Amino acid sequence: MAGHEQHYIMPRAEFDKPVKILIVVSPYYKDIADNMVAGAVAEIEAAGGTYEVVQVPGALEIPTAIGISDRQSNFDGYVALGCVIRGETTHYDTVCNDSSRAIQLLGLQGLCIGNGILTVENRPQAEVRADPADQNKGGGAAAAALHLIALRRKWGASKEGVGFKPPSESILMAGDSNGSTTA
Repeated sequence: MAGHEQHYIMPRAEFDKPVKILIVVSPYYKDIADNMVAGAVAEIEAAGGTYEVVQVPGALEIPTAIGISDRQSNFDGYVALGCVIRGETTHYDTVCNDSSRAIQLLGLQGLCIGNGILTVENRPQAEVRADPADQNKGGGAAAAALHLIALRRKWGASKEGVGFKPPSESILMAGDSNGSTTA
């Protein structure tokens, strides 16, 4: 079975200062979500971190909640947890693609996010992936977030203004050879 192939797991991230994580979970399939949260919490605690858990209605709301939190709180990173099981309509594709794309865009803006939104064909696939004693995808998502936080701290980058030059008092106008500025 492909789900049980051997793969490399990085050593747990280590920190000098405490880490604070927000777990954003959609409990649409509550038993699956609960297992994923349990796996994520165990990984965060093993790394010496603290966490809060918030719930949102569905997978599409997870990136929005992360974006709101980043603007209005002080978390070091985020764990996105949910489950989308294929149904009879194309809504599955929309939810999978759009939630993943939004999380990726937030990550490219400098947020440290572990994406643990399961996208599966059926409930048994989800149950195996969510189980902390089996594939533990919740723990894997937490580990990913922790590794990204460790990288950000290693490189000393602030999350403020990622990707943009800081605003300045003066702007150099094109063609100004004498260095004059306009405020």
